[in-house]
This record gives sequence, C-alpha cells and structure tokens, in this order.
Amino acid sequence: MTLVDSSVWIAYLRNHETPATGMLSALAAERMILVGDIIMLEVLRGARDDRHAPWLEARMRRYDVVSLLDDGLAARAAMNFRRLRALGITICKTADLIIGTFCIEHGHHLLHADRDFDPMAAHLGLMVL
Repeated sequence: MTLVDSSVWIAYLRNHETPATGMLSALAAERMILVGDIIMLEVLRGARDDRHAPWLEARMRRYDVVSLLDDGLAARAAMNFRRLRALGITICKTADLIIGTFCIEHGHHLLHADRDFDPMAAHLGLMVL
C-alpha cells in the first residue's frame, strides 16, 4: 500500500498535473492508497471555508483512513529524529517524522513531493515513489 502525503493531495485536489499527481491517479484506480489522519488534517486545514472542507474530506475518505501515531511509533519516530540529527540532518516538521516513520515501520511506500522525506529515504529505509 502507499501512503500519500499532503504535498501530493493538495496538488491533486487543485488539479495540478505533476508526476506525483499522475501516480496518485494511477494508484487511486487500483485502490492502493492509504490516507493518514494527520495528512487529512493538513489537507482539511487548508479548506477555503466550511462548505469546501466536507468536499475535501469526502474525496479523501474514498480510501482507507489510518491513524499514524501510537505510543510505540512515537518512540521510534523520536529515535529516527536522533539518528538523523547524529548525521547532521534535522527534520523540522514533526508530522513528516511521524509520516515517514509510520511508512518505515509498516512497510508502506510514501508518495510525496516534499524534500523533507529525502533524508529518511537515504538513511532510514523509507520507501518512496
């Protein structure tokens, strides 16, 4: 399965054609998408108004929505932060650290358009599309 980051969802929902949104379209046709609760939050907080938000939410709820964080994953995400920091790399966004660690721990691919995930792919084994 593939978890799709908000960086791709936002472009997709705005009808921007990019390699990542094209891949999202292909994955959607095969129903191979997971939506993370934190990712849904990131997308919904950008809704224009209270009428736009339910439309966005309905589009995302077509796929399986999963909770990305529990106490065990929190500890592993903190460990990943320290591992990267020891290499001189700082992941600034906690949400990205959670998203990347969730994918690593559960063996999911991540479809993204955010270079903040590149160090996790290079040093922690995050599988990206």
